[in-house]
Amino acid sequence: MQEFNPNDIGNINNNIFGFPVDEDDAKIIFIPVPWDATVSYNAGTAKGPVAIFEASFQVDLFDPFKENAWNPIYAMCEVSSDIKEKNEIFKYHSNYVITKLAEGNDLTKSNDIQNALRLVNAGSSDINSWVKTKSKEYIDKGKLVAIIGGEHSVPLGLLHTLAEKFNEYGILQIDAHADLRDSYEGFEFSHASIMNNALKIPQVKKLVQLGIRDYCIDENETIIQSKGRIKTFFDRDVKHRLYEGQTWTSICNEIIAELPDHVYISFDIDGLDPKLCPNTGTPVMGGLETDQVFYLFEKIVLAGKKIIGFDLCEVAPGENQWDANVGARVLYKLANIMAKSNNI
Repeated sequence: MQEFNPNDIGNINNNIFGFPVDEDDAKIIFIPVPWDATVSYNAGTAKGPVAIFEASFQVDLFDPFKENAWNPIYAMCEVSSDIKEKNEIFKYHSNYVITKLAEGNDLTKSNDIQNALRLVNAGSSDINSWVKTKSKEYIDKGKLVAIIGGEHSVPLGLLHTLAEKFNEYGILQIDAHADLRDSYEGFEFSHASIMNNALKIPQVKKLVQLGIRDYCIDENETIIQSKGRIKTFFDRDVKHRLYEGQTWTSICNEIIAELPDHVYISFDIDGLDPKLCPNTGTPVMGGLETDQVFYLFEKIVLAGKKIIGFDLCEVAPGENQWDANVGARVLYKLANIMAKSNNI
């Protein structure tokens, strides 16, 4: 790194963002998880990690919020070919389940659907265990860890690893969807159930949601019945407050006040306006601008909160790589704010 010039073009022979480092030297490790086996609308998020990696070489490394932002040193692990292969196998079975349900079949009355469902649930459980083991390996070495998905189900293993290190922490979820379903289409570890599964971890003290604009009746009831453990800043309510003259600063201050000292950020790219992520798994009109989210992140750090981990999920490259371009810049900002909050 002593000879690294952050003003040069990104060297594609180096690691992510052009950093000439490996996993041993890096202070923040990105674990790619190319998994989208429970996708229920648009496929392609399994290609997100590679697409973000390739787009990262176009990111200029100056960040006015983080002096020498390139200096903490980030590295992405090699993409697991084993997970990629398993993903294709289990997608075949999940597509069978989804197709049969869409045709009006009752999954409880079909052995074939039940068998396919069991296979996908077992495969998803194996992915969770792999992520937990992999993330623990790096955290035990003193690294900070982030997950690059894939669908939004994939960070569960990291959340369990962090629960072994911290007595309590909160999750800030940027998302179009509440992701609080008990299961979706029969999949226990669905992308639509990640926060329901996260809340089963006792150490997760608080879930603060932002950008939510597509959710079901049961999820709304879960929020109401959570006794404050879940605080949702619905996109509609936030927009109405802004239209009526309230400032984004005041809303951000309310969000920050809901967060405990240790914060995990779960960033589903569809929390943004879909013009920024048109190829994501389940795009929804409305949403946030990157500048709004980055402003919030910076205020969280300035408020003294510590970012203990994060994930970036549901980035699907599409044909023109626009989503990956946005995803790479979101990833860089997330890494910078985590580095600054941890004084590295």
